[in-house]
Amino acid sequence: MTTLEKSNFQQLAVEDFRITKEPYYLPIADEIELFLSAYEKKIPVLLKGPTGVGKTRFVEYMSWRLHQHIGESAQEGVPLITVACHEDLTASDLVGRYLLEGDETRWIDGPLSRATKVGAICYLDEVVEARKDTTVLIHPLTDYRRLLPVEKRGELLEAADGFLLVLSYNPGYQSALKDLKHSTRQRFIAIEFGYPDRDQEAEIIQRESGVASEIAVELAKLAEKVRNLKEHGLSEGVSTRLLVYAGKLIAQGIAPQRACQVGVVWALTDDLEVQRSIEEVVTSIFEE
Repeated sequence: MTTLEKSNFQQLAVEDFRITKEPYYLPIADEIELFLSAYEKKIPVLLKGPTGVGKTRFVEYMSWRLHQHIGESAQEGVPLITVACHEDLTASDLVGRYLLEGDETRWIDGPLSRATKVGAICYLDEVVEARKDTTVLIHPLTDYRRLLPVEKRGELLEAADGFLLVLSYNPGYQSALKDLKHSTRQRFIAIEFGYPDRDQEAEIIQRESGVASEIAVELAKLAEKVRNLKEHGLSEGVSTRLLVYAGKLIAQGIAPQRACQVGVVWALTDDLEVQRSIEEVVTSIFEE
């Protein structure tokens, strides 16, 4: 975040992080019950799964859903503060830093400090992209202590009621250099996300894109066939997100083959041979 972005973040009220409108989410297994139980017992949660299968949408849905779980008298939703992790993410980006304003210095809370203080869900998306020395600072928050050390201020922040730390990552891209330390991952329960079955995926595509049910089923069928190409040079299968994009284009009047070409084929790979293989699958499903 830039200095301006950090200042704007500090000025946001808790309500600005609260999701007041129900996000669409179709349960695939027992992930909702698992998350609610973890939240009740203050157990940190790790979400694992391929790109675009709904991990972030699930967290947004649970943030909204928790007001029902807590009680009807509670305010809608538990605040959700999301951090998109990257290789330059520092501990100061998460915890906070002093900034110069004129002739004065002012402390600006980072997203993790803010979530700890107000009792929000802090969601670190694609956490393995962050530097390992950055992720170590979350350890005291993930056990019985529920404390966040703020070394620059000589403080220990105790997590407010409602605080929950949620991480996500894609195991398909993990390597020796980009993987969670065992000392970190064993502080979380892990919920695995996979691709939905054909009927579930068709329902999601139809609901999210507005395309006709028949087309949604064909897109879900396309997904199954493309994912089977992973052994033939495709590093990862097509995500539900890309299928929704293709569906939205079709709903706007773009021809199905062209929508799949730009929404699936070209988005998935630059390998010409693999592109041709996927285009053959597209043509076999959407014959024009």
